Amino acid sequence: MNLKDLYLCLISSILLMICVLISVAFLTLLERKV
Repeated sequence: MNLKDLYLCLISSILLMICVLISVAFLTLLERKV
């Protein structure tokens, strides 16, 4: 496993975490509005 693969894995995991955080925040905002 070289450095490029490590960077790709790191970036993809960070993007995944950001997407999960955004979806959770969106759901909590929707629940508050209802």
